[in-house]
Order: sequence, then structure tokens, then C-alpha cells
Amino acid sequence: MSPVSRIKSAPDDPNGIVRRYAANSPFRSATAEELVNEDNPFRRPVRPHDLGFLDYGTPLTADRVLRLSALLGHRMLRTVHDADLLFVPAGGAGHPSADDAEAFRSVENRVLALQAGQVLEHHLFHWLGEQHTPVEGGTDAVVRHVQGVLEERRAHPGKALDVAGSTRHRADAATYLLAQLTAARPAVQSAVGRGLLGDYGTAHPALRELLLDDLRERAARLPHYEALLGGAELSAEPYAYWQFLLGSSLAGANHLHSVARDHARLGEFLGAWVHHRLDESVTAAAYGEVFREAFGEDGAAYFTGVPQLTGEGIAELTGALLGPLVERFGAEGALSFHRGFEDARRLAAVSDGDLAVQLDWADRLDEYKDKAEKLDALIAANNIEVDLETFVESHEETSTTHVHDDHRLVVVEVGQMHFWNNVGQMIPMNEGDKLLIPAERLHGSMVRSGTCTYHQPVISEELLGQV
Repeated sequence: MSPVSRIKSAPDDPNGIVRRYAANSPFRSATAEELVNEDNPFRRPVRPHDLGFLDYGTPLTADRVLRLSALLGHRMLRTVHDADLLFVPAGGAGHPSADDAEAFRSVENRVLALQAGQVLEHHLFHWLGEQHTPVEGGTDAVVRHVQGVLEERRAHPGKALDVAGSTRHRADAATYLLAQLTAARPAVQSAVGRGLLGDYGTAHPALRELLLDDLRERAARLPHYEALLGGAELSAEPYAYWQFLLGSSLAGANHLHSVARDHARLGEFLGAWVHHRLDESVTAAAYGEVFREAFGEDGAAYFTGVPQLTGEGIAELTGALLGPLVERFGAEGALSFHRGFEDARRLAAVSDGDLAVQLDWADRLDEYKDKAEKLDALIAANNIEVDLETFVESHEETSTTHVHDDHRLVVVEVGQMHFWNNVGQMIPMNEGDKLLIPAERLHGSMVRSGTCTYHQPVISEELLGQV
């Protein structure tokens, strides 16, 4: 329970460890046929070639948690956590999933996953510890804080939900919003199941039943989850929309698994779990409305069944969890719970803001095409020197979805390509077409002509501010 149990530093050669882990075949870059993956839960495209220039030995700071290393890091960390969970191949010997399943389940991969997990957690989550503010006042203060967050979130469930409800292309926004839920809800259920397994005995006599009730409730709503996806004409297969998942959408459940796996962080796990329950409660009605409008009544039933938390109810739950922790570990029990709750709250806020910006950008691509034209003309007219990358790619060469750490234009010189940033969206780009891709926006592409030559000028904040 002591904070010294937290990861303090990355091991020697952290980048080598991550690269060796990512060399496993399920991580290979995506092909043209793998934009959506409905029959191979072991397939996890990562862009391993990018790991040659990314540094996982240095922890992220709060202002860099949406960068490329975070996206790829959370993809790999999710796979670390999934290494000992059950996934079923789509077919027997000869089916593509069979080879990936064997590589995924191999002893070597599991050993590398344990090593890589330590590096990735340090890189991805170290910034959370830098923002910890110890709560004073013990159990009562923690309970009041949790109640306050509940009331605050009731009043403002989320920016992304506001954006999704005001976009011009509502069904597209709802589809993307739903895809992000596939990154979180099933994984949270697995984390609760992971935390349930243990001999708590007299140490925390109420815990097993509380977690079991949560797991039963989530399992009971599974048919409604599948109906929700079916109503949107989406697959319920695990990670079918892997390439469209934001790193921030993977992060919350990754954190919950991290604290569930490290049993010295029991208090943090319970605090994070309470925040996930709180977050699901305060957003349920708004999610239900977005999906009802987009997909009909099938979009509402899953959220109707989400347990609603009152101020009194969440105080009772928090008190029931904290009592045995404080009795056994003293003040550190309350501090640990508060750390887990606050870390989960911060990650949820990052995810909400990231998703809101992504939805807004995808909804206004026509405006970003106009900005791209203006920026390209401005650069040419004033002979402005900018960093530039040029790519020459062949037919069906595919760019696994990614983000850039800077603003970029895409300028097609020769050939045709498809650009995508949402499920089912294939945006054609022909010779002379231009698009502005802001920093940290998830996207991918595929060449549709025999060859395609395109350029990516890097746009500074100063230059961007001129259009």
C-alpha cells in the first residue's frame, strides 16, 4: 500500500525492451485489408518502425500525453494486460488468427510483456504522480471529495458528448463515439474481474461481494451492449476497430488494469474503480440520447441499465471500501484510494478533451481543406522555409493509423489515396488535394493508384495562426 511500490524508474535499455516486445508478429503494421478487424482479436497493429525514433525511457509530461509515443504505448500496454486474458481465435489451423494467437500466447511474448509493461507504465503514467496532492482529513475528506466530483460531473458530463450532440454529421460522430467505448467498457469489466480474484478474507470482508455485484451487473448488460453495436452496424468482436481507438480512450482502462495487477496498489485500484463507476453513471443519459438519435432505441437500453449513483450512495460505497483499508493501513489507506481516484479522474478528463477535439476536426474537414489551401499558398507566395517530408508509395500501401506531434499538411502531387479518420469513412484525395492535419489527430491512409507521391510540410503555430 506504500507509495514506494509505485514504479520509480525505467529499467536499463527501455527502448530495446519495447522494440523486442513490438517485434512480435501481431504488432506488425496494418495492410489494406485490415482497416477493420472483425475476426482476429490477437491482431494489434502498432507501427513498429516508429519505435526506432521514439523514446520510452523518458516519462511523458502532462502536456505531451497525446503524442505518438503515448498512442503506440497505450496500444502495446493494452496488449500487455490482455496477455493472460481469454480471447478466442476465429478459426482453426490455417486461419490467419491461428498464427497470431500462437504468437500472442507464447511464453516468450508473456515474458517480454512483463518487461515492456514496466517501461510503458513508467512512460505513460509517471506524470500522474507529479500532480498528486495529498488529501487532509482522512476518510471523511475523501468521501466529501468523491461526492463533490459526482456533483460537478452531473452538471457537466463531458465535452465530447456536447460536441457529438452538436455536429453536422451526427451519425458519424455517434459511430466514432461508440468505437471509443469498445476501448473501455469490455476492458473495465476484465479489470474488475482481475481485481475480484484474491483471498481478501478478514482484510476486506466486503470487497469480494462489491466487485462481484459490479461484475454481475456488467455481464447482465452485455446483450444490450451487443445490440447497441448491432444497431450501429458495428461488430462486437474484441478490438474490431483497433485502428480508430484514440490512445486516450485506451488509457483509462489501461490504468485500471495496471493498479489491479499490482496488488501493492489495492487502494489505488479501488479508487480508480469508484471513479469508473461514477463516470459511467453521470454520462449514461447523455450517451443514451446521442445513440438513440443516431441508431434508434437499440442505442439506449445499454445505458438505461447503468447503475445510478446518488451522493448518499457513493458516500456509502466509498466508506465501505475505505473502512477496512484505513483500519489495516492507517492514513495511507485513504491516501492510496485518493491517488487512484484522482489519477482515473485526470485520465478521464484527458480522454474527454481529446475525443471532443477529434470529433470536431472530423466534422469540419472541409474547413481544414480550405485552411490547407491557404497555408500552401502562403508558404509559396512568401517563399517560407518549412520542414518537409515526401513519400512515394505503391498501390494499397497502407499507413496504420497514427498521430503527428506537430501540425502537418498533406499535399498530393501525383496519384490518388484514401484518407480516413472514422469507421467506414474513405475520403478520396486526388492530385492537387490538400488537407491540414492538426497535431495529435488520429488518421491513416492507403494508396489507390499505381503509385502516389505526397508531401507533408510541417506547420508551426505561428504559421497556423495566419490563416
